[in-house]
Amino acid sequence: MKKINRRDTLKTLTLGTGLSILSPFALIACNKKTEKEKLGVALVGLGYYSTDLLAPALEQTKHCYLAGIVTGTPAKAEAWKKKYNIPDKNIYNYENFDTIKDNPDIDVVYVVLPPSMHMEYTIRAANAGKHVWCEKPMAVTVEECQAMIDACNANNVTLSIGYRCQHEPNTQAFQDIVKNEKLGKVLGVDCAAGYRENRTDHWKQKREMGGGVIYDMGVYSIQGARLGANMEPIAVVSAKVYAERPEIYKDGLGEVVEAVLEFPDGVIGHIKTSFYENINYLNISCEEGMIEMAPFQAYAGNKGKSPLGEINFPYEVPWQQANQMDMDALAIMNKQPLLVPGEEGLRDIRIVEAILESAETGNRVLI
Repeated sequence: MKKINRRDTLKTLTLGTGLSILSPFALIACNKKTEKEKLGVALVGLGYYSTDLLAPALEQTKHCYLAGIVTGTPAKAEAWKKKYNIPDKNIYNYENFDTIKDNPDIDVVYVVLPPSMHMEYTIRAANAGKHVWCEKPMAVTVEECQAMIDACNANNVTLSIGYRCQHEPNTQAFQDIVKNEKLGKVLGVDCAAGYRENRTDHWKQKREMGGGVIYDMGVYSIQGARLGANMEPIAVVSAKVYAERPEIYKDGLGEVVEAVLEFPDGVIGHIKTSFYENINYLNISCEEGMIEMAPFQAYAGNKGKSPLGEINFPYEVPWQQANQMDMDALAIMNKQPLLVPGEEGLRDIRIVEAILESAETGNRVLI
């Protein structure tokens, strides 16, 4: 298939498919003028995801821009300052972070830290009066998720979770098929997300930092099953957590997790997530055929097929992240509902907790 650029992709999606999958872009012409043409975003944590994906994506966005950074590493602060021309007044560390409340350049704080730190910095950002975008997984426990939601509500700011795929056209295309029963009712789903993680001393191998595969890649599998079924699971039938490399994933920390989810109407979902192998697919069994997405959560583009035809709107890295941030920025500026609010992240962590309980007890666990 011929490569097309972002503008061509949006035009094709709007005019050719009939799907309202990127509607916020279409709304820009008819909305009232907002107070700001672009929202200023401060990235909290300058690891791989911020460095290689979010910062480049913010150079592509139309409705937000990189306005500031928060880092505990002076060398990183200096490098980013020079590369992105960030003013000194917009550069923070973790100690003076709360003074961001006095900076009108910063509208949104994007939390890109290990999961164990998400609650603290979301609440601090909310208390500073800033909107919050938080990377997945939202937090480590349901209680932490709820505290984040409550803090944002109390401060009258929005909270969005960084589920990039919910914003992207291929995911929205298979959702359209399922929601409108174009292939009949869903009979079952099978979803797997994983990659070979060769690091041995990263936060992903540390329980106290929110490590373990179920929180990182596992959320993708849960998302795939939920979106594929177009229903919320009511129980975890069974689950197992294990390590192929127990010398790295110690004391029961999951390197691989498998679970069986029960949905209403007897629909069953099988999910698997792994730091041991490369797996990336979502199969949705419907009355009139199968929707097969492979990959279903890749940065460079998801694609699939069904009896209705190919699902493959092409784009390049880091379009997903730019699209996600633009859509969330527009929702804030136009006071519209967010596509992926905090409540969506909480749902997944509730399922994570049920999976871990089922694996530990060997019992069916209600969600």
